[in-house]
Amino acid sequence: MYRILKRGFVVLATLALVAGFTRAALTQAKYSPGAPFPEPDEEMYGVEAGGKMYVIGGFAGGKGAGLVYEYDPATDKFTKKKPMALPAHHEALSSLNGKVYVFGGFVPPAQGGGWAPIDNAWEYDPAADTWTALPPMPTKRGSAIAFQVGGKFYVIGGAALHPGSTGSSALGPSGRAVDTNEMYDPATKTWTARTTLPTARNHAFGGAVGNKIYVIGGRLSAAGIGTATNSDLVEIYDPATNLWEGTGLHMPTARSGGGSAVYGGRIYTAGGEVNTAVFSGAFRAVEAYDPVGNKWTSFVSMPNPRHGVATAFLGNKLHLVSGNVTSGGGGDPKIMVHSEEHDVIEVPDCRSATTSCP
Repeated sequence: MYRILKRGFVVLATLALVAGFTRAALTQAKYSPGAPFPEPDEEMYGVEAGGKMYVIGGFAGGKGAGLVYEYDPATDKFTKKKPMALPAHHEALSSLNGKVYVFGGFVPPAQGGGWAPIDNAWEYDPAADTWTALPPMPTKRGSAIAFQVGGKFYVIGGAALHPGSTGSSALGPSGRAVDTNEMYDPATKTWTARTTLPTARNHAFGGAVGNKIYVIGGRLSAAGIGTATNSDLVEIYDPATNLWEGTGLHMPTARSGGGSAVYGGRIYTAGGEVNTAVFSGAFRAVEAYDPVGNKWTSFVSMPNPRHGVATAFLGNKLHLVSGNVTSGGGGDPKIMVHSEEHDVIEVPDCRSATTSCP
């Protein structure tokens, strides 16, 4: 079934012309396939640590697969590692000094389903293949984003329960997007509340460039795409001043639930999903945001659309691993197709004086 969809799956999308948006020639980015992912799923998350990519998570139908795979670009091989200490899905990942940090996520509540937000935080040491519990986040939430600036982690946005809600899932009416911004200092093992995100959202893209954090797109309202609206906003946070600095240029394609990574001073946003009354699908788009020039560039798209795709840069190569080729809000679970695809896109460093970029 996957091969049929792989050949015939088409995503229809109309892109408005946006000021500052340019389309790069395909020669600016080179595509090649990487080793297939051994256990395909959606809600996979990727992070670079020590020159290798770690693919962590997995939806497992809402139970949380807790998968951990190490990808070595030198051998083009995935190696299965010790699973997450607490299997969860929609966790936030970041890294520092060769270690991986995991924040929040969702687990199945006692009443069933799989979207109870948690406050757990973990440090994964790839060298020892061990998990260490960290002080929990002050706020329970999943589908947040996390970035490291100056040796500290900033966990921003996400989805949680409405205050006073008697429900246990952030997926439906009892869930909401949050504007929470909390800083974790690994040196002191303490959490500090910071200035809140201007626009509450979850499933966002983003990255840290020039010691500032950019929160891009994402999902308004509850955690589930079937009851939410995608955003195209770019909002900028300066940890040094603890202030949000207005907005950057809106992303060309409003979407949520994809992957993002930073290289060469640009933030690359890949894949994602949408679900409306008239359209349900995933995106192939790979678009890069240049904070200095405040412009967007379209690069080589993924061969097939995916949301919940693990994303990380190893050198100047963007790795896009696994994910779901349909929208999670598409309805019939029989059409959910988890891809083993591993796309590798080699991109130029646009900061180089010898490289011409749009």
